[in-house]
Amino acid sequence: MVISIALVLFLVGLLALLVLNTKKVADNFKEQIALTVYLKDTAKEVEIDQMQKSLALAEYTKTIEFVSKEEAAKAYSEEIGEDFMEFLGYNPLQNSIDVYFNADYVSETQIAEISRDLGDKEFVDEIVYDKPLIALLNDNIKRLSFWILIVSGLLTFIAVLLINSSIRLSVYAKRFTIKTMQMVGATKHFIRRPFILRSIKLGLIGSTISLIGMGIVLYYLNKSFPELNLISDEILLAAIFVGVLIMGILISWLSTFFATQRFLNLKTDELYY
Repeated sequence: MVISIALVLFLVGLLALLVLNTKKVADNFKEQIALTVYLKDTAKEVEIDQMQKSLALAEYTKTIEFVSKEEAAKAYSEEIGEDFMEFLGYNPLQNSIDVYFNADYVSETQIAEISRDLGDKEFVDEIVYDKPLIALLNDNIKRLSFWILIVSGLLTFIAVLLINSSIRLSVYAKRFTIKTMQMVGATKHFIRRPFILRSIKLGLIGSTISLIGMGIVLYYLNKSFPELNLISDEILLAAIFVGVLIMGILISWLSTFFATQRFLNLKTDELYY
């Protein structure tokens, strides 16, 4: 019974972590998308510096990165495995600024508006970003979030049923003891109390085991994917852990109460069916 409760609550806890951290994971993907501003060769250093400062201070900006034409040429040469400037005789690439957005601003309309504003500057030659990728990413995130909620709700319901079944089987094995105590004059409250206390104790042990397992998984996930900051929201994590603990105790108590009540209401000859 303890193992059943621990495994089921461990699954429920991981689902809760998944649901509540879906936005963090989605935001992390969104913030990897860059808008590249290509600058004309005639752009003055002062103009470039002013643009970098204004972009860095903009509310939609997470980070910016200035890539000089020399750096771009070096990176491209390493990518293709040869120095293309040797046979061209010049560097055809341009200075550019890569803009990475805060996740809330990664949408087709907002980035298109930002792109138009930046493109109005005379020293800006071209602005490039992956518009189809943004649309696809947002659509897939919405779809994925919806199905995660549906599946999580379904699995939580199944988890409650599994814990309830384990407890009912445990009480079922003691049905003759329950009826014997009732026949000698014990009250229903007196009979139920030891069963409920035992189930609460087992539920508490099972919950504790599941919380330890969740802590271990969370630790290694955060170590493997530090950019997600899975343990940064301490209040949220505390709420999940306390919720799992209360869920284990509450389900154990309610399941035991109704299971013992059922056998208390049965007649002696009905215990064999």
